[in-house]
Amino acid sequence: MTKKHKKQDKHDKVGSGADSAGGAATPRSDGATPSDRSLSREEYEAQLHVLQVELVKLQRHFIRCQDRILVVLEGRDAAGKDGSIKRIVEYLSPRETRVVALGKPSDRERSGWYFQRYVPHLPVAEELVLFNRSWYNRAGVEHVMGFCTKEQHEEFMHSVPKFEEMLVGSGIKLLKYYLDVSKDEQVKRLEERRRDPLKQWKSSPIDAVAVKHWKAYSAARDAMLMRTHTATAPWRIVRADNKRLARLNLMRDILSRLHYAGRKDKLVRPDPDIVFVFSPDCLEAGRLAR
Repeated sequence: MTKKHKKQDKHDKVGSGADSAGGAATPRSDGATPSDRSLSREEYEAQLHVLQVELVKLQRHFIRCQDRILVVLEGRDAAGKDGSIKRIVEYLSPRETRVVALGKPSDRERSGWYFQRYVPHLPVAEELVLFNRSWYNRAGVEHVMGFCTKEQHEEFMHSVPKFEEMLVGSGIKLLKYYLDVSKDEQVKRLEERRRDPLKQWKSSPIDAVAVKHWKAYSAARDAMLMRTHTATAPWRIVRADNKRLARLNLMRDILSRLHYAGRKDKLVRPDPDIVFVFSPDCLEAGRLAR
């Protein structure tokens, strides 16, 4: 782990879910608890190192096999997507690893097929590509903020399962994750982002209304998960109030779903209280932040 990331992880304080000394996890605002224990910084760094070694082994394997891997990370603002991606790619080869975080579309892109701007960024043989937000912008921020019409939103929801079926059918290994964070934790992180001069580049006008539109984003999330969770391209939920546990278990889940030589299943088994497959029961049982 680099000095930069050690410093950053020290100040993460594991979100509001735990303190840096490894105390008990604090229940979420919805009454659920992401884990019955927390990690000290030393435990976290040790486990992170082991999983990063496994990711390097995975990369050697998929380069040798010419696999194409696509990881989609979605979630509310300040859910921890940036930090998770940084730890995943830290020691991977930059030639075969790409992180895609597209800005708002140009006028030309808005006039084209919605998925067209994403297609050039899809992985080719030997590549791992991580989308830090993806085409699911249309199901979330575009829909909530009125950046697309109701008709465009409905067309997207109808088309995306077919689009993803084409990707998987072409040989791309597609992994979709939604990082779920409680309202209290989002408020805390957005405030820290505004105060921290090293994180102010993350701030945007959308941040200012993210909490205001909390219920609308919850409804949009639920509709997205219900309509785009398929057997071909299922969603995994990552409970992300505890940053360290979320990162480690996200990495474990990715490793557990992709075959590579020398994989130790016990080592890469995620905590099912933190990472789990979406189902309608998750909503009914209140396993996602409300």
